Amino acid sequence: MGLTRLAPALRAVDAISDAAGRVAGVLAVLLVALVFALVLARHAFSAGSVAAQEAVLWLHAAIFLLGLAYALRHGAHVRVDVFSQAWRPRTRAWVEFGAGLGLLLPFCLFMVAISWDYVGASWAVRESSRDPGGLPGWYLLKSLLPLSAALLLLQGLAETLRALQRALARGAG
Repeated sequence: MGLTRLAPALRAVDAISDAAGRVAGVLAVLLVALVFALVLARHAFSAGSVAAQEAVLWLHAAIFLLGLAYALRHGAHVRVDVFSQAWRPRTRAWVEFGAGLGLLLPFCLFMVAISWDYVGASWAVRESSRDPGGLPGWYLLKSLLPLSAALLLLQGLAETLRALQRALARGAG
């Protein structure tokens, strides 16, 4: 079974995950700069900002959520390699296919479904920080929950299909 007909769609999913990863990388640089500025302001000028501290939280969350699909695409996610390193490539591919189909994809669908109303309620009231001087627009940050799950779902589907292709390949382990 070849994925040649799906190859353009799989490349598009990879490109989307890579773009999300690049955004997360830029946000990581901004996070480091902001934390440096906060520490400098606190120690050199005895000054602080609730909004800037919340921005650190926002950036950290955005980096994590946008980096999930990127990490899956590049194999940087958590695995139990201590077991799978001894397996034949075909066995490893079948386990990856089963894990994708039975665990990852249902989890992503669950996350999209469960976060949808939560995010919708936040948008309905245009939720903002409860702290004086905090950031407005918390609903924007919360919107990353279903978006992240959808990105991970797409990349998970692509990786699951690739694992199936490896599992069915002739002469593979």
